[in-house]
Amino acid sequence: QVHLAERGGGLVQSGGSLRLSCAASSSVYAMGWFRQAPGKEREIVVAIDYEGENTYYADSVKGRFTISRNNANNAVYLQRNSLKPEDTAVYYCATSNRMAAMGKGEYNYWGQGTQVTVSS
Repeated sequence: QVHLAERGGGLVQSGGSLRLSCAASSSVYAMGWFRQAPGKEREIVVAIDYEGENTYYADSVKGRFTISRNNANNAVYLQRNSLKPEDTAVYYCATSNRMAAMGKGEYNYWGQGTQVTVSS
């Protein structure tokens, strides 16, 4: 069992920046960030493979969000710039038993989520 803990959510104005971090209780493979807005399904935002060499970004966040990881600390980070009100959601960190994973169904462990609210 892997436990994930997200940090860094909060309230920010449109155009602002926030950095999310996720700490895992043990070594992990592929990691991703998902988000779920009220009334919507949980969607993948970004993902990174174990080596950190391959990444995936949803079209809606390309050029604004950057994912990175530090395997020595079992951590993954999400730097989010130029935030928009439509980025408002609960953000979840997740990890997979696979070296690389791009689909929600490929992720095995989930954090509790952290609320991010972007005001206009």
